[in-house]
Amino acid sequence: MSQLKKGALLTYLKIFLTNVIGIVITPLIVSYLGKDEYGIFNAIGALIGTIALLDFGLTNTVVRFIAKYRAEKDRKGEENFLATIGILYFVISLLVIILGIIFYFFIDSYFTKFSAEELRIAKVMFVILIFNLAIQLPGMIFTGICKGYEAFVFPESVSVIRYLLRSVTVVAVLFLGGRAISLVIVDSVFNILTISVSAYYVIKKLNVRFKLHKLSKAFIKQILKYSSWIFVFSIVGMLQWKSGSWVLGAMSVPKVLGIYGIGIALGTYYGAFSTAISSVFLPRATQMTVRNATGEELTDMMIKLGRLSFIVLMYVLSAFILYGEQFINLWVGGELETDGKYNTQECREIYSIALIIMIGYTLPLLQAFGNSILEAKNKLSFKAILYLVFMILGAVLGGFLAIKYSALGMISGLVAGWLVVQNVMNFYYHRKIGLNIFRFFKELFHKTLLVVFVVIFIGYFINYIPGDGWLNFVIKGSIYTVIFGILMYFVGMLNYERELFSKPIAAVLKRK
Repeated sequence: MSQLKKGALLTYLKIFLTNVIGIVITPLIVSYLGKDEYGIFNAIGALIGTIALLDFGLTNTVVRFIAKYRAEKDRKGEENFLATIGILYFVISLLVIILGIIFYFFIDSYFTKFSAEELRIAKVMFVILIFNLAIQLPGMIFTGICKGYEAFVFPESVSVIRYLLRSVTVVAVLFLGGRAISLVIVDSVFNILTISVSAYYVIKKLNVRFKLHKLSKAFIKQILKYSSWIFVFSIVGMLQWKSGSWVLGAMSVPKVLGIYGIGIALGTYYGAFSTAISSVFLPRATQMTVRNATGEELTDMMIKLGRLSFIVLMYVLSAFILYGEQFINLWVGGELETDGKYNTQECREIYSIALIIMIGYTLPLLQAFGNSILEAKNKLSFKAILYLVFMILGAVLGGFLAIKYSALGMISGLVAGWLVVQNVMNFYYHRKIGLNIFRFFKELFHKTLLVVFVVIFIGYFINYIPGDGWLNFVIKGSIYTVIFGILMYFVGMLNYERELFSKPIAAVLKRK
């Protein structure tokens, strides 16, 4: 099996573990920290995420340039590029620390609804996470190198092991009485260990060298010109996922930030399944571009990836529409409201936030390979500017709606911006990039869309099975899964898609 396939499988394993463990561990964290401290935990994370923008898009730039130098077999150019990137990351770490110091003195005036003790916790967490970020950002260069070399197995294996060990450690720390500050210390320790192991692999196993042959201002400008548009996308991502916490942080109590944070988490779990495929295929998109692949060839790849994503996403989205509210009530809710449980109304708000995100996020996820093509062709400028404008407008709209509708209003404004952008981008893909968008949608929905409608119709009646506990939820989910699987496999999938699912199962059975 190739590195590409193994890397994709490991990425999906990591996503599966992240989602499952995240779902298991979140109510535990809320229960031990309480709703208010959990809200602080989310708010400081959003603030640190803003400073993380100082990456300036260099991590994805590493992937693109390494893939390019390897395709051209330019070893000297690769060495010089990596040495130059290393210098840029050193400067970035200094900027992170300086900006962190400045932000620190404004925490009191920003979180106006926090108590004195809540502000103290927020400040300590902020200091630790700034230190963590100053180390983490330069360390990401090693992951970028592995992806550029298409050596996906090692970094994904490390990521899986790291997440498992980190989860066990978090649970142990909580049982021993640790609070939010302890959790950010745990994350910092694991980040340092992960970076150290990745650096060893890149230098010793891949035999990658950082050697400055020539420090050229023109070359730095070339790097920054490419990364600048990825940086703009980083700002867009920050506006998508973090701006709501900024706005709510200035006008809401910590509990509201926790509700919003859980809704956002469920939305990112949903998106993780699709982005895993597209991130693995960035080097492949670069190579296809270097070989001057036609628009139809790129469309073929986009359709294959889009259909696989559609099948997975529709399974999750349909299930969440039907049974999501019951799940959230069982997951983080309680009949009697306590500091570690959300009441029925709060659970309904979490469900609504997550559902709005999932619906709005579906189309961008299905066309994620289009973004990889734009990166490979160095044509990110239009999409970056478009996204930036509408994410700002969406954040402003969300801020106005949040005055009356709180977290639900905030996410509604943001998602409205997403929807406008993605529909405009379809015209751009078709007219300027050469992708056949009409064929993309025709083949994307071929057979699959009918199955989705039928499953939702049947799933609606499954909801009438009496009961409201975990056993009832598992029974409903199991019946839904069997029906979805059978119908999609025999009716919705194409032959090559069935083989993707059946071959691994057949191989396992053959070994037995």
